[in-house]
Amino acid sequence: MYLPAEKTKKLIPYQPIQGEYRVRLDANESFLLPTEEDRIAMASAAANVAFNRYPDPMAAGLCADFAELYGISPEYVTAGNGSDEIISIIYYALLEKGEKVLTLTPDFSMYAFYSSIAETECISLSKGEDMAVDVDLVLDTIKKEKIRMVIFSNPCNPTSLGLAADDVRRLITGTDALVVVDEAYMDFWDQSLIKEAHEYQNLVLLRTCSKALGLAALRVGFAVANKTLTRILKAAKSPYNVNAVSQEMARVVLKNPLYRTVYTEILITSRNMLIDGLRRLESQRLIEKVYESRTNFAFIKLQDSEEVFKFLFDNGIIVRNIGKNHLRITAGREEENKEVISAIAAYLCKKRGVDCYEDRCLFAKNQGN
Repeated sequence: MYLPAEKTKKLIPYQPIQGEYRVRLDANESFLLPTEEDRIAMASAAANVAFNRYPDPMAAGLCADFAELYGISPEYVTAGNGSDEIISIIYYALLEKGEKVLTLTPDFSMYAFYSSIAETECISLSKGEDMAVDVDLVLDTIKKEKIRMVIFSNPCNPTSLGLAADDVRRLITGTDALVVVDEAYMDFWDQSLIKEAHEYQNLVLLRTCSKALGLAALRVGFAVANKTLTRILKAAKSPYNVNAVSQEMARVVLKNPLYRTVYTEILITSRNMLIDGLRRLESQRLIEKVYESRTNFAFIKLQDSEEVFKFLFDNGIIVRNIGKNHLRITAGREEENKEVISAIAAYLCKKRGVDCYEDRCLFAKNQGN
């Protein structure tokens, strides 16, 4: 009788929050659509796809447009069906069963997931109360535990904090272990190593079209690395891993620098508005801490996180509950930011028996009060 592998017994499908909600601020998606002109061009590009033919297996045009946008050579670029696919390829192509992988907790949960599927040993190094990455501690752990690969997001999802480029360089050059830096949110910061990634023998850099570029539906991601690692990644991936429609539609956006300038600034302005509102609650001691953000979301600490999450959920506002006493809130449209801030204030003020600040009226109005 066939029995599934032991490693699959505890697997559960990834389950984002489903349903129709008035305000969705849980997945760090952009609230901006491509321009009308680009949407027309994307539709035209999709209509001209030869649907009876397989797509370009190397996604050469897609990689070239990505490389041009970021000022690098396409010979260092591998395209994937989202960054998730590339992460999985890294695990099964660049690691052996039983080798040790270091993750920095809290971080993107899929790093540990793919480690379990690849049957590598995942060692988790917890961050301190300030959620910062201690490079010296990471290097010491790599040496002590004989780590084969370290993987982390920078800026970090979910903490919203960033590790400066010089610190990342010190980490890369301080070890022979493979260093995988997931720069999914780096369009919101200026500390990328993308233009120098090919210079390191032990670095793979990940980028995505799902955040600042606003193409989450297309599932397009990239790896940037030296020629040796790039050759391995391209050889190990599935033959036709990025479908033709996604390739052609993403190319329209990648050819327009507007998304890395004007659109990104709009998203940063929204984030700053959200952070400012949450810091007003912090100043009133309604929430414990608002972390600095280098991303398109806010990360906050509060003792009532599960209660606040449920209150927001019950009132049609979705955010992400992160472990113990933390919430992650995506920056949305102005009215969405105002509503989530005022809803949090309304709940906490009522619970603490104090007067609420003036923005509470927006949440009350939307509740028909």
